[in-house]
Amino acid sequence: MKKLQICFFMMIMCWSAYSQDINFSQFYELPLLRNPALSGFYRGDIRVTSGFRRQWASVTVPFQTLALGVETKFLVSDRSGDYVSFGIQATNDIAGDSRLGKTQVMPTVTYHKLLNGEMDRYISLGFIGGLVQQRFDPSRLSFDDQFINGAYSATNPTSQTFSNTNLSYFDASVGVAYSSRFGYDGKFYIGGAFFHLNKPKVAFSREHDVSLNPKAVLNLGVSVPASEYDRLFFYGDFFVQGGNYQGQGGVLLSHYFVEEEEEEKLGVGVGIFYRWNDALIPLIKFDYYKLSLAVSYDVNISKLKTASQMKGGFELTLSFKDFLNIRSSSAQQSRCPVQF
Repeated sequence: MKKLQICFFMMIMCWSAYSQDINFSQFYELPLLRNPALSGFYRGDIRVTSGFRRQWASVTVPFQTLALGVETKFLVSDRSGDYVSFGIQATNDIAGDSRLGKTQVMPTVTYHKLLNGEMDRYISLGFIGGLVQQRFDPSRLSFDDQFINGAYSATNPTSQTFSNTNLSYFDASVGVAYSSRFGYDGKFYIGGAFFHLNKPKVAFSREHDVSLNPKAVLNLGVSVPASEYDRLFFYGDFFVQGGNYQGQGGVLLSHYFVEEEEEEKLGVGVGIFYRWNDALIPLIKFDYYKLSLAVSYDVNISKLKTASQMKGGFELTLSFKDFLNIRSSSAQQSRCPVQF
């Protein structure tokens, strides 16, 4: 038992440094975490998106992740049809017995260049970067020398010491995306991003030189009408980081009862997503005019499914988008990046 706790802690430390970043099952609802070039792909001048995720409660101390993103976009000029998007993405992640945590605040800027007015073809280039703070609490861990005569007590002294339990660093990423329309009201985008350009050092100990591996990501989104009142969405991501790779994607079918304006809809959607060799993710989404709320649950199908009893993680997202009463508002513009 005592060795398992130490091994688990070391596994979490290595996972954080070498393997994967924060990832939501409803990844398409948090575009700045996918690709900074996807900022501004919505109808409106401002969008606020939030997410909450809780997972592995049936296996260990639950992992919890919070995210909040704010985007706004402005028309550069009536003549060019170009847009610029500004935003900020904040996340807070807590994992395991040691409460290994990471908080990041990332400003972002994206330029959308109009290539062709008839089909709203845009090429978008985005940058995101900011400060990241990591920490853990060693008082929540137990060590071999705290077991005396086979009995453990948190008050027993330990020779294990940590010179640093808090770390801050700068992180930067870049992305590009191409978007357009096709057929009768079909829309799509395809993009790619490269995260951790500067390979930040993430080791708590100065004696160890551990860099966060860069991550390459491919993104795809397609939206087509299924009927007069229904719309079908497909989203997919594939990413590689530190020799590890993962793919995820799925479909969402939304039915709209009321559609007074394109940005003001009353509807409900159901979907199914899949993360390769990890989870099936059913979800339901509600659109209430300018607000959207979605709930999903990961059904674990990985090698951990016996221990987890196929229980993965609960996830909730909430978003709001609207127009602003400003001269450069996109409300009166006929050309803008594709609206998802």
